[in-house]
Amino acid sequence: MENNTYENQQMQGGTQFTPPTKFCKFCGAKIAADAVICTSCGRQVEEIGTQQTQAQAPNIVITNTNTNMNSNVNSVVAGKPKNKWVAIALCLLLGYFGAHKFYEGKFGMGLLYAFTGGLCFIGVIIDFIVLLSKPNPYYV
Repeated sequence: MENNTYENQQMQGGTQFTPPTKFCKFCGAKIAADAVICTSCGRQVEEIGTQQTQAQAPNIVITNTNTNMNSNVNSVVAGKPKNKWVAIALCLLLGYFGAHKFYEGKFGMGLLYAFTGGLCFIGVIIDFIVLLSKPNPYYV
């Protein structure tokens, strides 16, 4: 004989039709057989088929034409501006005593240079080269 399936029930015109149901595996509520999400608890009870999803999913193209440039990148600068040429002159003339370090506000290094003779004058030479490579003004 015939199976009493969903399609056969639709073809029978005169009988009362009830759609097939299943139970939610999380809350046990009765839901439609083709439901993917339980109407009672809201959890997903079935996996969405990948073939159907790819056929129905729209093609999404994202074109990012954002050309905004951040114009205030250099406006926030930490520290005080110092003149490169003043620091170089202090380094050459009084670097042995750490005057250029005091000018930059590095008092601990200034005292160290003063007591060690500019770190035996090697620190003065290194600071002179570093100061030459800095922009004018530089920030400390």
